Amino acid sequence: MDYLPLFLDLKGQNVLVVGGHDIALRKVRLLVSAGASVRVVAPDICDDLIDFLRDGSHQLIHRAYTSADMNDVKLVIAATDLADVNGEVSSDAKTRNLFVNVVDGADQGNAIMPAIIDRSPVVVALSSAGKAPVLARLLRTRLEGMVPHGYGRLAELSGKFRDKVKAQFKNINDRRYFWEKVLGGPAAEAALGGNIAKAEQIMADELDNHKEQTLGEVYLVGGGPGDPDLLTFKALRLMQQADVVLYDRLVSPDVIALCRRDADMIYVGKRRNRHALPQDDINQLLAKLAKEGRRVLRLKGGDPFIFGRGGEEIETLTAEQIPFQVVPGITAASGCSSYAGIPLTHRDHAQSVRFVTGHLKDGSIDLHWQDMASGNQTLVFYMGLLGLPVICQRLIDHGRLSNTPVALVQQGTTQNQKVWSGTLETIVDVIKNEEIKPPTLIIVGSVVSLREKLNWFQPQPEPNPEQG
Repeated sequence: MDYLPLFLDLKGQNVLVVGGHDIALRKVRLLVSAGASVRVVAPDICDDLIDFLRDGSHQLIHRAYTSADMNDVKLVIAATDLADVNGEVSSDAKTRNLFVNVVDGADQGNAIMPAIIDRSPVVVALSSAGKAPVLARLLRTRLEGMVPHGYGRLAELSGKFRDKVKAQFKNINDRRYFWEKVLGGPAAEAALGGNIAKAEQIMADELDNHKEQTLGEVYLVGGGPGDPDLLTFKALRLMQQADVVLYDRLVSPDVIALCRRDADMIYVGKRRNRHALPQDDINQLLAKLAKEGRRVLRLKGGDPFIFGRGGEEIETLTAEQIPFQVVPGITAASGCSSYAGIPLTHRDHAQSVRFVTGHLKDGSIDLHWQDMASGNQTLVFYMGLLGLPVICQRLIDHGRLSNTPVALVQQGTTQNQKVWSGTLETIVDVIKNEEIKPPTLIIVGSVVSLREKLNWFQPQPEPNPEQG
């Protein structure tokens, strides 16, 4: 994040606005709506601004700005159309360790005024870090229709019951479950419809009848191959409501970032032959956390049931009588091949596709090589990077043509995606000087030859700040 979103309580606080025309007027209106006492300093102050600040709690100073104008203020707004004045204001504010917003000059200040959706006490703020304010306003326009005005009434109603709920439920998770239930039920509908009396009664009844949560639930969720836009709606919803998240190395940081921010995050590893937590321990931990009444998200790269050990985990949950849900995800074979421009099947190339794990539970790669010798099928190897030389040689030994195309897809579907192409005979040499890391998928078959024609995804990796 370039900026930390933060809401300020400015009621009764002094705020300095340097500037006296339309730009300043827009900022002053926001500040007054937040209860601030505004000090406007400018040689020329427009009539609209004078009329707006006739209240005696504000100050209008008709002269050029001086640094003394910052005495006893909490926030500074530079709202002139003079770059040198705005720069001076910004420099003085930073010297005094004050937050300063420079209108149309985000790089000069250290605070940004966002686009706002006001449903007080619910307030939504959007910012583009000063890079695209028009885009932020367009997003605000789209969101306006998604946030009904009734949400303000619903928030006020929730505030009335907050202390009662806190007193009844000592456990924070129990309080959260209660609020999620009532805010998504009839009480919320009544409040949004304007029937506050009915909403209060329903909420009071819910509070009287609500029982503490004694048994939680486990969500086995497929996080997909890396691009967060490929998540399902259900996956995102469960990621947002889980109390604790168990995740491994194959889940992309962008996907992890969409989990609820205050959830407990537990890394359980999953590197070849080196797990932060053995699988049996993971299974037991899922059951233990659920028995504590917590909603547990087991977040996996790809799909939980395709080389994701989801079956092993729910066997334990079933034995322990723990409720669970399974949410499929786009498996790496489908996602990475699509983003690499490689169709897994094609009438002229392959009539079937086979997903293969590159190593077995005992660490070997003793596979049914003869079954994979047919040239009219596509092979996709998961977790096969270390065994690539053996895989290529065994396929050739069992009848697959040595000139069969091969592709390696690293971090597929993300902006860091890289693809290397060769054949069963050449691919090992192609990558011998490359630093290739998991997760990397191996695709074998003539469909790989279509990549040159069908390659549509052009990743734009983030620049490395250490490289200048």
